[in-house]
Amino acid sequence: MPRVCFQLQVKRDRIEEYKTRHAAVWPEMVRALYDTGWHNYSLFLRPDGLLIGYFETPVSVADAQAGMAGTEVNARWQAEMAEFFEELEGLAPDEGFLQLEEVFHLEDQLPPDVQEVM
Repeated sequence: MPRVCFQLQVKRDRIEEYKTRHAAVWPEMVRALYDTGWHNYSLFLRPDGLLIGYFETPVSVADAQAGMAGTEVNARWQAEMAEFFEELEGLAPDEGFLQLEEVFHLEDQLPPDVQEVM
C-alpha cells in the first residue's frame, strides 16, 4: 500500500483557525476521504505553520487525488481551505502540496524472524 507524506505551509496568522477547522471536519468530507482511498490520514502542524500530512492508500496517489476531485464536498472544502496556505500558485491545497520522498521504512528492513512475529 503506498504511503504518502506531504508538506504545505499554513499562514502564521491563520494557524489557530486552521486547527479549529480540523478539530471538526465535516462528516461528509471525512467519509469522502475514506471512500476515495485516503486511509490512516494524519496532519501534523509545527508552531511556525509547517504542515506535514501522511496517508496510506490502496490505490495510487493520483487515483486518490482524482477520486476526491470528483466529489462535490471536496470542491467546497478546498475552496475554504485555500486561503490558509502560502505559495499554492492557484492550486487547491490537495493539488499543491509537495510530496516528500520516502527514504526509510522500518518494516521493509526488519529481518525475516522479526517479520514472522508481526
